[in-house]
Amino acid sequence: MNHSGTMQSTYKVSGLDVYYELYGYHNSNKQDSKVFVLIHGFLSSCFSFRRLIPFISKDHVVVVIDLPPFGKSGKQLNFKYSYDNFANVVISLVNHLNLQNINLVGHSMGGQIALYVAKKEPELVKKVILLCSSGYLGRANPHLIISSYFPFFYLYIKRHLAKQGIMNSLISVVHDQKLIDDEMINGYKEPFLQDEIFRALTKMIRDREGDLSPEELQNISVPTLLIWGEKDKVVPLEVGERLHRDLRYSTLYTYPEAGHLIPEEIPEHIYERISNFV
Repeated sequence: MNHSGTMQSTYKVSGLDVYYELYGYHNSNKQDSKVFVLIHGFLSSCFSFRRLIPFISKDHVVVVIDLPPFGKSGKQLNFKYSYDNFANVVISLVNHLNLQNINLVGHSMGGQIALYVAKKEPELVKKVILLCSSGYLGRANPHLIISSYFPFFYLYIKRHLAKQGIMNSLISVVHDQKLIDDEMINGYKEPFLQDEIFRALTKMIRDREGDLSPEELQNISVPTLLIWGEKDKVVPLEVGERLHRDLRYSTLYTYPEAGHLIPEEIPEHIYERISNFV
């Protein structure tokens, strides 16, 4: 822990190293201080919250986690890369750090993981904040699951992602392209420089069980805030509106000039909404 109350560490869950960062720990003694756990999306990492963290950690405790196999977390093949297990990782880390009454902030796929946590351990979670959260996606297509058993399938995934290229990926997720700079390109490119991640992603095709059903969502009683970019091409606003209908205790806010990567695009607006909500 350095003097600014920031710590980078790993914690073992099911024999795999989970990387996390802890910010604003010195705020834990403040009267109004709350705990926020930030969960990134698919093909992302802690890096995607770099613009939002400074706002929240001024007054609160912030834990940011790299879900395996992403970012700096382990990529072993004996780990089950399912949403249910990702939720277990989050719960396990929160218990390890002795945190209670957490506010979960999930972006994209991370939103779905946050909902899984709220479903599994409602007493642990005070509020849920979904940023352009994924929803209503089923399991992978059976042909894809069968193909994933071929020995070199991970190279196909690697080629497929390389063909799309980091720049094209960012253009599809960021509405205001002036925000795309070298730091952003390198930060999102870095995780894909080793082959292990592609082997783990191949296993994730088999392990991922799909999103929560409408019935499961309707049973979640944790108050939920949904924040959406109206120009989101990855998870369109219709998904947000449908989640808002299914999550009975939810509020939805939309931003006309934002895309999918809202923690990078409108961090101060997100922080303002979150502050009012919690």
